[in-house]
Amino acid sequence: MAMKLMIAALAVAAAFSPLSATRPEPSEPGTAPAASETAKYCLNIEITGSRVEKVLCLTRQEWADQEVDVDKEWAENGVRVVG
Repeated sequence: MAMKLMIAALAVAAAFSPLSATRPEPSEPGTAPAASETAKYCLNIEITGSRVEKVLCLTRQEWADQEVDVDKEWAENGVRVVG
């Protein structure tokens, strides 16, 4: 049983390792990378009362509609840009 869990954990780690290698680097430290209008910016969000880390992906305009400045939040909570 322990061996199956170890294999599963290694498989998950291997599956996500290419994502970090292809993450675009921002032009200025602390700002979100430039992308198309339809690109989605994924940020870590905190759900009160939950220990599970959540990631929400929205376009810049959708984040602005939620009163979130992507460039300000990117340094602390940025995960990746999709599209």
